[in-house]
Amino acid sequence: MDNVLTLIAGHGLPGLDGSLVSEVRGALRALGAEVGQPDWLSPERACDLAFTGLAPAEGDAIAQRILEGWPVDAIAQPQAGRRKRLLVADMDSTMVTGETLDELADFAGIKDRIALITARAMNGEIDFAAALRERVGLLAGLPESCLAQTWARIEFTPGAHALVATMKAHGAHAVLVSGGFSFFTGRVRQSCGFDRDVANRLIVADGRLTGAVGDPIIGREAKLATLRATAADLGIGPDLVVAVGDGANDLDMLREAGLGIAFHAKPVVAGEARARVDHGDLSALLYAQGYRDAEIVAPAGTRD
Repeated sequence: MDNVLTLIAGHGLPGLDGSLVSEVRGALRALGAEVGQPDWLSPERACDLAFTGLAPAEGDAIAQRILEGWPVDAIAQPQAGRRKRLLVADMDSTMVTGETLDELADFAGIKDRIALITARAMNGEIDFAAALRERVGLLAGLPESCLAQTWARIEFTPGAHALVATMKAHGAHAVLVSGGFSFFTGRVRQSCGFDRDVANRLIVADGRLTGAVGDPIIGREAKLATLRATAADLGIGPDLVVAVGDGANDLDMLREAGLGIAFHAKPVVAGEARARVDHGDLSALLYAQGYRDAEIVAPAGTRD
């Protein structure tokens, strides 16, 4: 079979129904595809349907039609090169559940004001670099100690540690690249086990934020460049890269990757990305690569 369609139940939601899998399988066959038997990667949670005779995009479209209204994600792709050798991940609202800059702004009493700018930037409505400088400028004078206080509030997205640990245990490389700040990405890198983190730098003087950001700004171009440079260093093509993010500044790297996943993404990203996870947690990226429960590494003592 040339292609595979993976069905993944939403995080914490009722299990994937075998009858629903059969309905998707029947729809694929009705359009002339040859479809293998359901292969359960995780009981009632993730199932593969190998198929041939239809393009992955056609298989995905059929599944999306059948699954409308169901809390189940569907990802169709070629079988060849399904397991990726490089993970490139966004941080805010991807590896962690919130936007670190918005949380930092809460200490200045302007979280709502900054969150509105963040939302517009992440949906591609305004220039990312200009929006970043504007938001950081509003934080001038905030005590540096607020960074640590913000970090204490941060929660990891379920599956974050397992995603990185499992891929690395199977020989992959992992890079965290964020339009956020190195204070936070460094801690996420250490906690999850990323090989490297790339992020913006807040300028601090005399124990307070100056309201400035160091150059260069890490935006969509830098994210794409990081993916390309890291893949080249590893001697692999983009087809062996999985990238994940939620904002407009992630779109270029999602398009470049062999498997680019819009994760609980902003509308403009969800509408343009080739693969989406709207319901599942980050373990969905493992099932999409064909990992079975027995292969997934779940580090003890993590903050997932």
